[in-house]
Amino acid sequence: MIDTGFLITSFVTLFVVIDPLGLIPLFIALTQGVSPEQRRAVGRRACTIAAALLIVFGLLGEKLLTFVGISMPAFRIAGGILLFLTALDMLFERRTQRREGQHADPAHDPSVFPLAMPLIAGPGALASMILLVGKSGPGWTGAGLVFLEAMAVIAIVFLLFQVAGPIERALGRTGTMVITRLLGMLLAALSVQFVIDGIVGTGLLTS
Repeated sequence: MIDTGFLITSFVTLFVVIDPLGLIPLFIALTQGVSPEQRRAVGRRACTIAAALLIVFGLLGEKLLTFVGISMPAFRIAGGILLFLTALDMLFERRTQRREGQHADPAHDPSVFPLAMPLIAGPGALASMILLVGKSGPGWTGAGLVFLEAMAVIAIVFLLFQVAGPIERALGRTGTMVITRLLGMLLAALSVQFVIDGIVGTGLLTS
């Protein structure tokens, strides 16, 4: 029999770690200037790839990392470094392009990086899938329900991405620029936290 308390806890865990509401302004900032059709395509690809990553890591994550000799702390550190590079891009690249009279690359597609990984299916979400599937009990019933919960959270992310356009129009250009800079700072801090968590996980530091 499936523990209802565990199912509630697992859903809340995935929802908080993935943070669909917090992804909306990030999605707007990373897809600024693209057409509505391109934005929807980016959101669809990002959610599809993130869902696939969560499923793969739920099934094989710990074995896969162990097989290639990568620890979860190392995975967190790598994710933090990648996220920090994205934060730098949000903070400085557009300002540099305006100063030099350049334009953003229209072919740039943020759906794989940084949206799908590490923003949606980040180290925390992937680690959560590994842990929750491991705690789901014997057999595939509990694990299957954890996967369904993960897909439900991804579906929420996708639906929120679809309303990103109206939200951006409500903010206006100035509001979007301010939020982009602010989120760049927050992303930088979040990436540093990922690195610190990874270092703590290695035992080199204590939290």
